[in-house]
Amino acid sequence: MTLPLAGTRILSLEQYGAGPYGTMMLAQLGAEVIKLEPPKGGDSSRATGPYFLGADDSLFYQTFNLNKRSLTLNLKLEAGQAILHRLVETADAVTNNARGDLPASLGLDYAALGKVKPAIVCVHASAYGRSNMKAASRDSENAREAWPGYDYLMQAEAGFLSVTGEPDAPPTRFGLSMVDFMTGQMLATATLAGIVGARATGRGGDYDVSLLEAALHQTSYPAYWYLNEGHVTGRSPRSSHPAVTPSQLFRTADGWVFIMAQLPKFWDRLVETIGAPELKTDERFATIPARLANRDTLTRLLDGIFMQAPTAHWVQLLGGICPVAPVNDLAQALDNPFIRERGMVDTIPHPDIPGLKVLANPVLVDGQRLPNSHAPKLGADNAALLAEIGYGPADAEALKAAGVI
Repeated sequence: MTLPLAGTRILSLEQYGAGPYGTMMLAQLGAEVIKLEPPKGGDSSRATGPYFLGADDSLFYQTFNLNKRSLTLNLKLEAGQAILHRLVETADAVTNNARGDLPASLGLDYAALGKVKPAIVCVHASAYGRSNMKAASRDSENAREAWPGYDYLMQAEAGFLSVTGEPDAPPTRFGLSMVDFMTGQMLATATLAGIVGARATGRGGDYDVSLLEAALHQTSYPAYWYLNEGHVTGRSPRSSHPAVTPSQLFRTADGWVFIMAQLPKFWDRLVETIGAPELKTDERFATIPARLANRDTLTRLLDGIFMQAPTAHWVQLLGGICPVAPVNDLAQALDNPFIRERGMVDTIPHPDIPGLKVLANPVLVDGQRLPNSHAPKLGADNAALLAEIGYGPADAEALKAAGVI
């Protein structure tokens, strides 16, 4: 298949989650993504357990780095900068997810690389942003530019923990690193936007996104409710919607089911299909505000019905009629026959195991899943990439001895 980003080259100084997740999306869409990694150890995710695949490789690392190439490069050395600049001449974008104060010192911003190639796009994903924001026609300092930061911290500070979980539970984070994934997607979007703009104008520039600001942006409509009406959204029982019910968890004979009767038509279909049409005309539940005001009572009544049969019964009965889903654990989610039929689990070759099972990209191109290849071994592409920009085998050996690659 012809991939939409074929012919696009992206260099990325990236570690761990957010940056690698975003560039992997671009790589799966056909971009050539070259990881620039420290010669000793490479991306820290290579050493992240508990499951390892030979030297400098792990299942965690594979998760974020499919379809990429690897070049070891010490950017703190002059010879490393020389290699970077030669590569920039061939590239469309340079991305990083370094601490906010590091891109400038490592020569990864537009002030440094724009001199090498005016059309280069420089994309930065830091924890708290860099000190380059223009505010009221002046540069705005950033007191947290040099702060390290991680996903869970952003969930805490952006209010996620206050709206997740049961009302009487301690503050609760997402079970997954959703801020990393959100920020990675924003990095990918910014990279594509920058490349489109640079191809039209001949000039690139700096594009920035931070973990904290990405997290805050995702507070979405509860943020607007607070900013405009002073309404503070808290946690609702049964993971329920803050304004509409029934849109929540219900007990079944063997577990839980999630029902989302968000619209009046779905409420009508729900009560009719489960054999409780009398609830539709009960004045306590006749309107959306009435159902919300009497949510606890409605929950008890619906629990009594749903507990009469297992989850699978209700999903089969309501599927396609009212929005419904089983509440799976991770194993059940990944073993779900529907997911397997859709091709969301892929098996690819890997040098250390016969078949590496990976998740497919959710984007389809002309109805086809995007192809996957295993993440590269550390420095796997050193020789080929150096040869491409004019360094012979003897040069490569000298660079390795000097700690440049």
